[in-house]
Amino acid sequence: MSEHFDALVVGGGIAGLSFALKFARFGRVAVLTKRQRWEGSTNYAQGGIASVLAGDDTFESHVEDTLTAGAGLCRRDAVELCVRHGPERIRELVALGARFSRGPGDDFDLGREGGHARRRIVHAQDLTGREVERALLSACDGEQGRIAFFEHHAAVDLIRADRRGGRCAGAYVLDKRRGEVQTFLAPVTVLASGGSGKVYLYTTNPDVSTGDGVAMAWRAGATVANMEFMQFHPTCLFHPQARNFLISEALRGEGGVLRLRSGETFMERFHPLRELAPRDIVARAIDAELKRTGDDCVTLDMTHLPRPFLMERFPNIYATCREHGIDMAAQPIPVVPAAHYQCGGVATDLAGRTDLPGLLAVGEVACTGLHGANRLASNSLLEGLVFAHEAVEAAREASSVPPGEAPDWDPGKAVDSDEQVVVSHNWDEIRRLMWNYVGIVRTDKRLARARRRLELLREEIRGYYWDHRLTADLVELRNIAEVAWLVVESASQRRESRGLHYTLDCPRLAPVAAETRLKKPPKA
Repeated sequence: MSEHFDALVVGGGIAGLSFALKFARFGRVAVLTKRQRWEGSTNYAQGGIASVLAGDDTFESHVEDTLTAGAGLCRRDAVELCVRHGPERIRELVALGARFSRGPGDDFDLGREGGHARRRIVHAQDLTGREVERALLSACDGEQGRIAFFEHHAAVDLIRADRRGGRCAGAYVLDKRRGEVQTFLAPVTVLASGGSGKVYLYTTNPDVSTGDGVAMAWRAGATVANMEFMQFHPTCLFHPQARNFLISEALRGEGGVLRLRSGETFMERFHPLRELAPRDIVARAIDAELKRTGDDCVTLDMTHLPRPFLMERFPNIYATCREHGIDMAAQPIPVVPAAHYQCGGVATDLAGRTDLPGLLAVGEVACTGLHGANRLASNSLLEGLVFAHEAVEAAREASSVPPGEAPDWDPGKAVDSDEQVVVSHNWDEIRRLMWNYVGIVRTDKRLARARRRLELLREEIRGYYWDHRLTADLVELRNIAEVAWLVVESASQRRESRGLHYTLDCPRLAPVAAETRLKKPPKA
């Protein structure tokens, strides 16, 4: 039995919901979410949305800041589009009911973050993503009958209708509660599935960030680009009971100072902007100091700022730190870098089109050229808003071609697994080897080790996958193995150090900036 819609959206964050809300004027939309419909990276975004809204700011300044952070690999047309359309998209969010922090005269209380020359970060205290998600979900609820949510549904693989020119015709989807695979057919499928931070042992990402969209697109034959550029956020809370709690860049924007355990400052030795340097530089500086000193973390000192200000500006971070015995007004916060944002992804044009007809990608899963080799802080939510809007017209064009029919999922001779330990062991091994060998600083030797081990793991997982009935854990394990291999393959091909990719064997920039593009060869 098949489900039929005019558009199928994989993911319920800012990009997926923005697209669904606007496309619903033209057709019925299905939105798949792996857990509750709000669970994803958008909901946990703290800092805000970068946009030119102040009188002393300019589009040109925001464009230049983005290009500088991207280390020569941004596409200027993508940057210009995103920056210039940002204010309008934010006004649309406000019209939907999003409540952002305001300053005197009811103007936006704009923050500043690393790499930005001006205050241009629209925020809702330090819970921006949660407020954006709330507003978008509320608006989607007003489109009942046009937008259907399928919670606890995990996309397994894209469907290619080869008799229609190889178009994407939808996806096979695992209903996690019933353990059954369903067929979702649609003339246009939109990947808005977020990133792949769970490929690494330590990450700020929620558990759903397993690179599903990239892995599915790769298996279906779409081009993937720049996967070597995984952004490590410099400041994740270092505490045994806080696995992935982010300490927002906005704290450094308000004057936070990084210190060694000894109390010594160190960022002045790495960049003239000190704590406000781009993220790749700050993360590498912390990594270098931890290796030099042997300490397990550095600290972020906010104690020079008044307690009432910290409680008002950062209520969520303040409360979470207190829950873990840290009074940020009286003692520095222990922090370490952690995998945070996937700057590469499924290659698209400026309207979200991939090179697989019928398949679009928006948000973190996509590689539009906006971020280049390193994302500028708070450009991610902006990207989701702008490119979801741009993708609607492309989706309308694609939706004019009927998807046709597809066979129901065939489980073959698969049986229930009696060795779930295989899944959990391989999951842990992949994440550890990626952290140890493909982290902030890389070498040819480490990458070669990672590649050898990943090829063996992928072969083992492939056999296990076809022999056993699908579970959510097995679907995600297959995907993180695929994405890990793509990161290693991309990193091995880049013979330079640029942005987030830093290798001791090729520490200099290449004379010409070029993307790393990977496409799965067709079956013989």
